[in-house]
Amino acid sequence: MSDIAVVSLNQPLENIADELGHSFAEYGFAVIRDHGIPQELIDRAEAKSKEFFALPEAVKRAYFIPGGGGARGYTPFGTEKAKDAEIFDLKEFWHIGRELPQGHQLTEYMPPNIWPAEIEGFKETYLAMYAAFEKAGARVLEAIAIHLGLDRQFFAPTVEDGNSVMRLLHYPPMPNDAPDGAIRAAAHGDINTITLLLGAEEAGLELLTKQGEWKAVEVPEGALVINVGDMLDRQTNGVLRSTTHRVVNPKGEAAKRRARFSMPFFLHFRPDFVIETLPSCITPGHESEAPGPISSHEFLLQRLREINLA
Repeated sequence: MSDIAVVSLNQPLENIADELGHSFAEYGFAVIRDHGIPQELIDRAEAKSKEFFALPEAVKRAYFIPGGGGARGYTPFGTEKAKDAEIFDLKEFWHIGRELPQGHQLTEYMPPNIWPAEIEGFKETYLAMYAAFEKAGARVLEAIAIHLGLDRQFFAPTVEDGNSVMRLLHYPPMPNDAPDGAIRAAAHGDINTITLLLGAEEAGLELLTKQGEWKAVEVPEGALVINVGDMLDRQTNGVLRSTTHRVVNPKGEAAKRRARFSMPFFLHFRPDFVIETLPSCITPGHESEAPGPISSHEFLLQRLREINLA
């Protein structure tokens, strides 16, 4: 069996579309090199993230929005739980969403961003990072469209002004009072269309294979990990898989000493896009088994309720 695809995005997409597609079908994951996000921007974004999470607890908590479902600003340590998990995840995070002009028709779905006054250049850095993630994501979606035999621009209108969220993620060293069995991120699937993850070079990210075994995702320095989310899984009727994955603690004493930082970009469909199964992904005679249509916003709310964020 071939392993998780590791491909360069700096080439004609026709060359890599099927390699990516087969990797997403088998593992739900692929790794992208030469993704076009400038290293200088990545370094700056990582530095600003560390700067923010080093702020005093009271300062960070001032940016927590009660009742906001974690959609914007700060979500404190020990808030988010994976679906069906008993124990909270050992992480804290900050969310940045799309900046919409005043009066835009989708503002009801996307609250305005908030920006920490304490960190200079925070807003400029992450707006640039958000745009760079979107650009890389659009190319991956184009490759997926080619693999599925669709028009290569098929996904462009589905994600235009999409409800995509960038997460700055900090897994602190494991506290002494952490509950038994707590890990950095318990087994879960992502809700969105595709996820682009920066900062997965440090060991810890694992996916659950079709055979029911945990497999470590090994990532070259500076590469992006891409995984299929539940929305794309639903749209392709499971042809491209949203795979259960987790982030495990470092082994032994390192768990109490080492922090982990990463930056996932959850690329979403537009809130008003209706997710319907692609006809090419339905086996003739099994039409009734395909999932029914649902708006991406309704699907998102359904899933946020399951993970303690709505």
